[in-house]
Amino acid sequence: MSARVADVMTTNVVAVRKSASFKEIAARFRELRVSAFPVLDDDGIVVGMVSETDLMPKEALVAGHEGHSGLSGPRHRGELGKARGVTAADLMTRPPVSVGPYDLLSHAAHLMYDRHVSHLPVVAQGGRLAGIVSRADVLSVFGRPDQNISREITETVILRHFLTDPGDYTVLVQDGVVTLEGTPETAEVGHGIVSEVRHLEGVVAVHDELRYPVAGRERARGARSSW
Repeated sequence: MSARVADVMTTNVVAVRKSASFKEIAARFRELRVSAFPVLDDDGIVVGMVSETDLMPKEALVAGHEGHSGLSGPRHRGELGKARGVTAADLMTRPPVSVGPYDLLSHAAHLMYDRHVSHLPVVAQGGRLAGIVSRADVLSVFGRPDQNISREITETVILRHFLTDPGDYTVLVQDGVVTLEGTPETAEVGHGIVSEVRHLEGVVAVHDELRYPVAGRERARGARSSW
């Protein structure tokens, strides 16, 4: 079964209000040793995310590098605005890139990769904060035991989904790397098994060592089985 965001998210989330000051946010980063906070409006709705990166432009300017850091260029107008910011509302990234608790973990991973973010707020119905998910949470699926992966391949993929005899296959899993051996009934079945195994939670790679039947033998076997 594919993992959902709710399976790995942190539910005890520290958030800040839009009115939180720069100094308050910086102190909480230091105190709690986290790198990002969801930002809530007065109704408790998630309206943005503020990270350590959002605070860095101010440090660059305060350090006296305004004329040398490149922050005055067109690419960095947003950073300049944040450098002048004094509250979470000024500093936050909005609208927030968020996920729902029942979204697939693979969807969260794609969002993180595409948007270059390390944390995603998990938003429940009505926009209220339900949790937060980090890159480490997403990668936790790769800690799945090899024997569990092997069992799912044998019992769920081969037997249940493709209705074929697991005895025709050898499934080896080491450190999340799957090696499939055996002779599938048809090339289509073999390729289908390999494709599905690649998308299982915790699978790092698949080595396809299947012995695929030639097309002529497939047709002959299909003709015999139709009687």
